[in-house]
Amino acid sequence: MIPLLEAKHISKYFGVLKALDGVSISVQENTFHGLIGPNGSGKSTLLKVIAGDHYPDEGNLTFNGNDVTNHTPELRAQNGLNLKFQITAIFPELSVYDNILLSLQSSESFWNLVLSNSRASLHDRIMDTLERFKLVDRAGSLASELSHGLQQWLEIAMAVIRKPKLLLLDEPTGGMSPEERRATGELLLPIKKDCTLIIVEHDLEWIKDICDNLTVLDQGKVLDDGTVKHIESSQKVKEVYTSRV
Repeated sequence: MIPLLEAKHISKYFGVLKALDGVSISVQENTFHGLIGPNGSGKSTLLKVIAGDHYPDEGNLTFNGNDVTNHTPELRAQNGLNLKFQITAIFPELSVYDNILLSLQSSESFWNLVLSNSRASLHDRIMDTLERFKLVDRAGSLASELSHGLQQWLEIAMAVIRKPKLLLLDEPTGGMSPEERRATGELLLPIKKDCTLIIVEHDLEWIKDICDNLTVLDQGKVLDDGTVKHIESSQKVKEVYTSRV
C-alpha cells in the first residue's frame, strides 16, 4: 500500500545542532500517527519540516504521490496538508462563527468574496462543523471569550472544515484538563474516515488511545516505530524514552 506521506532520511541542522538525523517515517491514509519522545527529541521540528515551515538539509518528502520536499507551505496546504501549531491561532476579535467562515473563505475566489456570495452558501456546512465540535451554542460568542480548550477545538474545526487530506497537530491537548483531553479524543476520532492525522503529544495515555501507529524519536533519530502494541512492548523505548519523559 502506497503511504499518504513518506519522509526518507530527513536531516535538519540549526547551526552546529543536528535537530533531525536521518529520520524516516511512513504514514498510511485514514490513520492517526503519533510522534512521541523526550523534550528536544525533534518531534516539532519534524512536524515543521513536513508542513514546509522548515526545509530539510538532507532527505526528501513525498505526499499523496508527489515529491513536496521543496514546496512552500502554501502549496502544500493547497494540496491538502495543513498544520495546527501548539499556540492557538484564531481570530479573537471575531465570533466563533466568523472564524470558521473566514477559514473557508480563504479558498474562495476573489469575486465570490467581493460579491459576498459565499456566506449564505456555506452556512449549513459551518453550522454542521460547529455542532460536530460542540461549539454551536457559542457561534455568536467572540473567540476570545472561549476557554483555552474550546479555542483549541475551534482551531481544529477551522482546519478540518477545509477537508485536508493530512492534518498535523502539535500538542492539541496542551493546557487542557483531563476531561477536555478525553473529549478532544472523542471529537477527533470520527474524522479518521476523511482525514489522516500526525500528532505530536506528551500525554502518552491519550495518544496511545487515539493513534494507530507511533514513531518514537530520541536525539533527532527514530528510536522505534510501529503499532501502539509494538511500542508498548519495545524494550529500547522503555529504557530510553519512558525514563526521560
